[in-house]
Amino acid sequence: MADRSRVLISPADAAETLLAVEGVSRRFVTRSETVWAVREADLRARAGEFVCVFGASGSGKSTLLNLVAGLDQADDGRILVESTDVGRLNEDQRARLRLTSVGVVFQDHNLIEEFTARENVALPLEVTGVPYREALAQADQQLARVGLEGLGGRLPSQLSGGQRQRVGIARALVGDRRVLLADEPTGALDSTNSRALFVLLRQLCDQGTLAVVCTHDMMCREYADTVYEMVDGRVVRRDLAAERTA
Repeated sequence: MADRSRVLISPADAAETLLAVEGVSRRFVTRSETVWAVREADLRARAGEFVCVFGASGSGKSTLLNLVAGLDQADDGRILVESTDVGRLNEDQRARLRLTSVGVVFQDHNLIEEFTARENVALPLEVTGVPYREALAQADQQLARVGLEGLGGRLPSQLSGGQRQRVGIARALVGDRRVLLADEPTGALDSTNSRALFVLLRQLCDQGTLAVVCTHDMMCREYADTVYEMVDGRVVRRDLAAERTA
């Protein structure tokens, strides 16, 4: 029997949708059991939308993000990013997708310690063939966009935790990538820096970025347009706009 709670995309709004997750499952089979990390998940999001995927540790939210980013592959269902079927891409094509369309930010910012902030941000552009000076210029623009103007020459060790996470966001967006995926981006931050980061993500979404944030930080709900809660690998949608006006 079909699950009527699943979120499906109609032809009328498909063209406006940057991300579509349709009936996606990911399971891990051991000798003794089958573990469903994600089970029949549905999610959709548009440009300018701030989506919070909320859930406890082990709920499947990080696995879902990895599937969308092409870092893992679904067993069932389909994931479309800017109309590209991620499941049909080979490994090199999925890596290219992360350089051109999808930026990923993790709790550990994964910055190269020997590179300055601007060099870290410029790196994805250089990989795609953008000349060094042009890549640095675009990196400076992105750093200014996330509130780090003038700090591009600093090494990660010379930045605070909140600033390093902003560098990670700038790196994820450089090259006009429109989809930002963030996995527990405030996990290593205090409450003040966490709120500042969510404010920044809200501002980026207001400028047209789609942000999908996987988190167990309740503060995210204050800034999101839509919350998808995950429980045991299943996704439940809740429209915050309706709640706030009730």
